[in-house]
Amino acid sequence: MMTLSSMSLLAQGELLSEGVIALIMIAVIGFLGVIAAVIFFNYGKIWVQAYVSNANVSMLSLIGMSFRQVDARMIVEAKIMAMQAGIGLDPTTGITTQRLEAHFLAGGNVPRVIHALIAAHRADIDLDFDQAAAIDLAGRDVLDAVRTSVYPKVIDCPDPNKSGKSTLSAIAKNGVELRVRARVTVRTNLGQLIGGATEDTIIARVGEGIITSIGSSATHLEVMESPEKISKAVLARGLDAHTAFEIVSIDIADIDVGENIGARLQADQAEADTRVARAQAEQRRANAIATEQEMVARVADNRAHVIQAEAEVPRAMAHAFRSGNLHGNGSSGAA
Repeated sequence: MMTLSSMSLLAQGELLSEGVIALIMIAVIGFLGVIAAVIFFNYGKIWVQAYVSNANVSMLSLIGMSFRQVDARMIVEAKIMAMQAGIGLDPTTGITTQRLEAHFLAGGNVPRVIHALIAAHRADIDLDFDQAAAIDLAGRDVLDAVRTSVYPKVIDCPDPNKSGKSTLSAIAKNGVELRVRARVTVRTNLGQLIGGATEDTIIARVGEGIITSIGSSATHLEVMESPEKISKAVLARGLDAHTAFEIVSIDIADIDVGENIGARLQADQAEADTRVARAQAEQRRANAIATEQEMVARVADNRAHVIQAEAEVPRAMAHAFRSGNLHGNGSSGAA
């Protein structure tokens, strides 16, 4: 039989073990409470903001963002903006927390993409999240592209800030120079924004088209009389192919008459012809002088031959006297 003292010791041991267990449970509960307090202190405000906005961002997702070095507040605010704008649950856009995180980790600008999607949604422009994210990662300003689609912008041709020239120089068939300044109205073509040519290509193509159209005109008066013919002809050439823009209109803002290049070229040609004629005349004069000198030399040579022949006459007469031919001939002649 157990004694009274052993029973009391057993009871004390059981009480001691129950107390230790209780202390451990209290410590664990306190530790969990501290962790919960820290988590709620760091993420509670963001989570409540997402919850009341129906953004569907869990606490575990917020904790995971911290471990993945993602700005949780920015992601939640972007998701809230999408939900409030009515595009967060659209199956074609697919704006989920994971996709927002992926775009952020890829180096994209999440708020700008969301703003662009909201602007496109308000303007009834077909733009989904994948396309907007691709445009953003390609280095293009997707928000500016959407705004340009809604509000077309005007490009000066030529652009004085880039080329240093304020007008285009073109020459009609009659040789008169025209100095033209055009304004091109464009809007963004979102479907070709990735890989499409930029504004510089539009300016170069429009400038080439204007110069070609003026060059094919018979006179400069035709261009000045109907400048809209030039803009229509240029616009009909489809200069916006394979570019990031769609040309809305091409307007000739200013036309000035420059130099008469044809007359100047004709004057230069006449001057050149005069110089050639002078050179040919000088050559002919030199040839005539040379011929004259040659004739003088021939006359002198012939004169020398005459003098030489005259010198032979006395010699022939003396020979005749010696031989008696001159005397004999004279006697017979006298008889």
